[in-house]
Amino acid sequence: MVNKEHVIEIKELCARFGSHVVLENINVCVHQGEVLTLVGSSGSGKTVLLRQMLGLDKPFHGVVQVFGQSINDYDRNDLKSMRNRSGVLFQKGALFSALSVYDNIALPMRELHTLDESMIHNLVMLKLKMVEIEAVHASKMPAELSGGMIKRIALARAMALDPELLFLDEPTSGLDPVLSDSFVKLILRLRTELALTIVMTTHDLDTLVALSDRIAVIADQKIVALGNLSNVINNKHPFITNFFGGDRGKRALEGISNNF
Repeated sequence: MVNKEHVIEIKELCARFGSHVVLENINVCVHQGEVLTLVGSSGSGKTVLLRQMLGLDKPFHGVVQVFGQSINDYDRNDLKSMRNRSGVLFQKGALFSALSVYDNIALPMRELHTLDESMIHNLVMLKLKMVEIEAVHASKMPAELSGGMIKRIALARAMALDPELLFLDEPTSGLDPVLSDSFVKLILRLRTELALTIVMTTHDLDTLVALSDRIAVIADQKIVALGNLSNVINNKHPFITNFFGGDRGKRALEGISNNF
C-alpha cells in the first residue's frame, strides 16, 4: 500500500522564461513509494516541471518541496545532498561516450570522494547485476552497446548512489516492444525491491499502464487531470481524448481491466 507521505510537494508553481509562461498554478504532490507519470504534448512543460523538481530551475512563483524542504531554501550543499538521494534516467541514456560502461557507473561514486576504488569496483559490479547486465560488458564503450543495453546501463548509473527518488524521462523510447516490456519488468522489480518513489514521463501507453499509480496530464500550462488511469481516461479534455483515442485507448482500457 502506498505511503501517503509526500516526497515532493508543489504548490502554486509558476514557471516562465521572460514573458513566456510555461506552467501556471501547478499543484501536485508525489507520494512515497508511488509512480507518478507526467503526460503532455511536446512543449507542454513536462521537462520544465522535472527540472523544477530536481532543483535545476527555480520557480518564478510558488514552492517546490523535496524531502520536506523547500528548494528555494536549499544552499549548494543541500542541493548536492538532495540530488545524491535522487537518480535520473535520461531519455537517450546520456552515457558519456568517452567513458567505458564501468566508468560511467563509477562516476557518481567517485564524485563522493568517500569510497576507495575497491569498494567502487564491488558496487559497480553489483549495479550491473541489478540491471541484468553481465560483468563482461563493463569494459565496453557506449558506441559498442545496443539500445537496450544503453538503457539498462544508464539505469545502473542512475541507481549508483542508492537513490530514494528516481526520475525516468521516456524510459522505453527507442526500444522495440520486446525490449520495452523487458525494461518495464526490470523497473517494476527494482521499484518493489528498493521501495523507490518514481516520477516518469512517457508517451508510450503500454509503459504508462504497466508502471503508473497516478497520472498528471499537463495541457494549457496547467495540470488538467490528476488521478489513476481509469479516472484520467474518462476526462473529456481534447488532449486526453486524442492521446487515449483509437487503438491506444483500447490498450489502456485493457490494462485497467487486467489490473482490477
